[in-house]
Amino acid sequence: MSRPEAPAHFASPPGVIVRRTRVSDAGAFARMMDHPDVFPNLLQMPHASEEHWKARLTESAASGSPHVQIVAEADGEVVGAAGLHPIGASPRKRHSMLLGINVAADWQGRGIGKLLMHALCDYADNWLGLLRIELDVFADNRRAQALYERFGFVREGVRRCEALRDGVYVDGWLMARLHPAPLRGFPRV
Repeated sequence: MSRPEAPAHFASPPGVIVRRTRVSDAGAFARMMDHPDVFPNLLQMPHASEEHWKARLTESAASGSPHVQIVAEADGEVVGAAGLHPIGASPRKRHSMLLGINVAADWQGRGIGKLLMHALCDYADNWLGLLRIELDVFADNRRAQALYERFGFVREGVRRCEALRDGVYVDGWLMARLHPAPLRGFPRV
């Protein structure tokens, strides 16, 4: 397995910034995730409204919310989004979070996914102290799988017939990444 990329070694694509998601991004989320080149690789339901996204982003932005939601923005336009979300309510799973990511169709292949992955892995490793990040990806989404593998994610299992996509049941992969240096900062015994 190759070593995961380090966040400090990556420059943003020109003119692109990463920032926390705002409730006012709801319209951009609805447009981006409803695009026919983006939607098939997500587990969202079709035609989610701006109001739907406004409610989700409001909940995520609430004080004390454990969700971490960021966007990539180019010239005032949201061109990608990613987040870390709790896996469950059990205190025994606090060391793990679920990663979700999507990139606007016109911005795919331009470094936005890599930028968002750098930002989330840095946040997870250096600010949340997460041991484990999990994600789901469709078995036929090789482009996304390659991105995740660059950041140290490995396939842990196959979920047969995981989701219905355009009338066909498709398999999914469970992938996960463990913190590259989980005991960093602790004295050696």
